Amino acid sequence: MIKFFLMVNKQGQTRLSKYYEHVDINKRTLLETEVIKSCLSRSNEQCSFIEYKDFKLIYRQYAALFIVVGVNDTENEMAIYEFIHNFVEVLDEYFSRVVKNVYSLLSLVYYSQ
Repeated sequence: MIKFFLMVNKQGQTRLSKYYEHVDINKRTLLETEVIKSCLSRSNEQCSFIEYKDFKLIYRQYAALFIVVGVNDTENEMAIYEFIHNFVEVLDEYFSRVVKNVYSLLSLVYYSQ
């Protein structure tokens, strides 16, 4: 089961987060910081699956954007890895060149408020 979904830039700033289980706001900040640090510190040659505390992290990098999904231990890693790719393909279909423009789009949403 998916626990959370994050979109993060290379600077480590969370651009989108969705939690499917209740997590206190203070714990979210700490969790995101640790998860982002774990993913950004890995090289391109390393596996995109990370065992973290009581769940797994599956992530993919698209240009300057990382998409990270936290799942429970019983979830199929390859299915989630493919889910991330399909998610980006759908976004790309509806919003052309989303891989390059998602950062700009999300920045507009965050900074227009």
